[in-house]
Amino acid sequence: MRADRARVVRLLQALVATESVNPSLVPGGAGERAIAELIAAECLAMGLEVRVDEVAPNRPNVIARLVGRRAGPRLLLCGHTDTVSAAGMAEPFSGRVDGDRLYGRGAYDMKGGVAAILEAARLVAGAGLPAGELVAAFVVDEEYASLGAADLVSRERADAAVIAEPTALDLCVAHKGFLWARLETAGRAAHGSRYDAGDDAITRMGHVLVALDRLEREVLPQRTHPLLGRASLHAATIEGGLGWSTYPDRCVLAVERRLLPGERDADVLAELEAVLRQAAERSPGLQGSVAVVMSRPPFEIARDAPVVRALVASVQAAGGRTPRLVGEHPWFDAALLGAAGVPTVIFGPAGAGAHAAEEWVDVPSVVTCAEVLADLTRRWCAAT
Repeated sequence: MRADRARVVRLLQALVATESVNPSLVPGGAGERAIAELIAAECLAMGLEVRVDEVAPNRPNVIARLVGRRAGPRLLLCGHTDTVSAAGMAEPFSGRVDGDRLYGRGAYDMKGGVAAILEAARLVAGAGLPAGELVAAFVVDEEYASLGAADLVSRERADAAVIAEPTALDLCVAHKGFLWARLETAGRAAHGSRYDAGDDAITRMGHVLVALDRLEREVLPQRTHPLLGRASLHAATIEGGLGWSTYPDRCVLAVERRLLPGERDADVLAELEAVLRQAAERSPGLQGSVAVVMSRPPFEIARDAPVVRALVASVQAAGGRTPRLVGEHPWFDAALLGAAGVPTVIFGPAGAGAHAAEEWVDVPSVVTCAEVLADLTRRWCAAT
């Protein structure tokens, strides 16, 4: 099964031209409605069964299904349809092609992968699926809270899944998780001249920052993963204060902690509570609190898992090369699928510029990705 480059380019240009900026990240962002309608129309034209799930107002998942002639395993191919802001980009929705590169917001992250899934589904539908079932899922909100993937795993089950995030045609088998926490120190407001009445919440937070810095420099470097490197933590934002001549009554620090496979939210929360205790030792009377705002788990799949072996074989069949098994630092929806019991691999095209002012995807790699996913579908769904 050979993908049609010209058709892939036309489809990818249409996807890039359809603005789908995540409104949770950018107030007033277009959201995923228009791109969902485009994808649903493409899938219906292929003869796939299509279901649209409204995950949030104006934010629909598209679930397309191709059922084989006899029973067999189910394979899920998944991609997200939202993008980050296009601010600062000269031509964010042009889909301009220059040689093998196609430019625009989302071209790399991850409309190239979405185009590859659609072309793979077209190839499989055209050739016929002897057995099993292909489910192609196009989900919202991966760039913020993954509402789409969370909804997907509540409705769909599969024997294996591929997330078509860009990996330069290698196989990502592990990625980090993250936890967002809010740390707060309490003070007491008073006139700036009344040192005897005021309690400075911001200088109190300074002791917390020192303890966090010690954790980041001395403790977390000792926690490592062969594919992902070390665990990490950083202070993201800080706010507090009432004015020049007033003691601040509170200070709030936002912290992001990146988790390795095997690390749990409860462990990180305990770690941050210990930071507050250490700060209080150096600043007697410090009153602090910590609250988890949002978290997403890390991900890892066994290197010899059946879907990993099958995907390696499909890459070899399509391109004649053996892909590397790699880890990626960003978080992907794969973690939610894996946590739901679906063996999942991340595999997609090449390119550069995720979240950057210049973003592009390598067109030949999108074509190859589509051919690999089509081969994998037939290979996996025919297995017994």
